[in-house]
Amino acid sequence: MRWHWGVARSRYLAGGQSLIQSMKLRLSSAGGLVDLAALPDMRGIQVTADGVTIGAMTTHAQVAHSAELHAALPALAELAEGIGDPMVRNRGTLGGSVANADPAACYPAALLALGATVRTDRREVAADAFFTGLYETALEPGELVVSVRFRRPVQAAYEKFKQPASRLAMVGVFVARHADGVRVGVTGAKACAFRCAPLEQALTSDFSPAAAERIELPSGDMASDMHAGAVYRAALVSALAATAVMRALAR
Repeated sequence: MRWHWGVARSRYLAGGQSLIQSMKLRLSSAGGLVDLAALPDMRGIQVTADGVTIGAMTTHAQVAHSAELHAALPALAELAEGIGDPMVRNRGTLGGSVANADPAACYPAALLALGATVRTDRREVAADAFFTGLYETALEPGELVVSVRFRRPVQAAYEKFKQPASRLAMVGVFVARHADGVRVGVTGAKACAFRCAPLEQALTSDFSPAAAERIELPSGDMASDMHAGAVYRAALVSALAATAVMRALAR
């Protein structure tokens, strides 16, 4: 949910796991809420030979428990299994998470690594151009995420170091090996999710945990807070990438 002002200063309500909490804390407000829960066309998971399309109102729990998705793209299903707690997974939605663009959310890393395309009620936006900053996306005022289409990789895995209280990603790394090279999406380490070019180049040449471990990333633009410093987060990116590669190879 990238919450935009719309008609009569209303805002879209998907799962409400971000908007309602920010409204309770008086960090956000709205003249009204447009509940999207009754739109069946925005739910569901469709698997084809080359990709997976998930409706924006599909909950994390539905993504996590889909047998079809576990067979076609297990890394994405496993990512959803690790989001929040049961209440969050049963209320929160894929589209809401993507549009909200929390810097520590898990799905953005998957979108970048899997070369996803975000379909809105107006257009299609490549994941590489979608996340633009802290809680900022390419969405325009009133624009609504309808679905997300993911490429099916040759191998993939997601590894997350959880912040123990929120279970958001202190750092999360999604590694996906495609026929045309490796893509690595990182969340939690900077103001928004990003692709890590040094890891992508190293793993395209040598898809092994050792190749990821050898990469030393600069910490200058990494996030630093009470939970982890910038240097620690930079080191975590390479370490988690190595673990993700190991898991991907073990499938």
